[in-house]
Amino acid sequence: MPRTMKIAEPPLPSDPSQEDRAQAIRDSLRDAIVDRRLAPGTKLSEAEVGTLFDVSRTVVRAALQMLAFEGLVRVERNRGAFVSDPTPEEALQVFASRRLIEPGVIAAAIERATAKDIAAFRRHLEEETRHKHERGAQARRAEIKASGDFHLMLAAVAGNAILQKFMDELVARSSLVIALYGRSGASSCGHNDHADLLDAVEARDVARAQALMLRHIDHIEADLDLRASSSLTLRDALSL
Repeated sequence: MPRTMKIAEPPLPSDPSQEDRAQAIRDSLRDAIVDRRLAPGTKLSEAEVGTLFDVSRTVVRAALQMLAFEGLVRVERNRGAFVSDPTPEEALQVFASRRLIEPGVIAAAIERATAKDIAAFRRHLEEETRHKHERGAQARRAEIKASGDFHLMLAAVAGNAILQKFMDELVARSSLVIALYGRSGASSCGHNDHADLLDAVEARDVARAQALMLRHIDHIEADLDLRASSSLTLRDALSL
């Protein structure tokens, strides 16, 4: 089993301009991971990333440490950095965590949601629907991102910065899990769950909204195939 280095909260470069570059690289890599353009297990070479962004390895290392602290990258001693590839047990833990947190998030969102917020959610649902009817890998990535953004919008409306940070990480990790284990390659939000959730938010029906949220998370998890297919050798995989 590879030795994974323990990641402390990452120190940033002392030079403010380097700090800004490290943050920008972190943001770009994070978007690529969450949007599934970088698959789980992909090696993130410091030299290659440095060449792509025209920065030193020190700056790249700081960006990778940020992602490792968030759980989106794993750093292995003497091997380098890789996009995280969560185990089936870790995948289940992600959704168990969402079941604990998101009913509270939506209850808080209901307390604070304004008519302007509801209108913004409606526009967002229209965007999700448009992506669902488009074809191609880019449209699929946009659909998955829009689906995750719905949950992040709820967290933002809830007004709790700590919960919002937790949700940001959980949605990102969920995208990794879906990339690795999703049967359909989609986010399983095609049950009109978001529209039902928004109707409950607009009606200020906390109990219904919480029940719908739990059902929605069940739908996402039901689309996962958590058999350890990733443990197949290349020869076995190609002979299927």
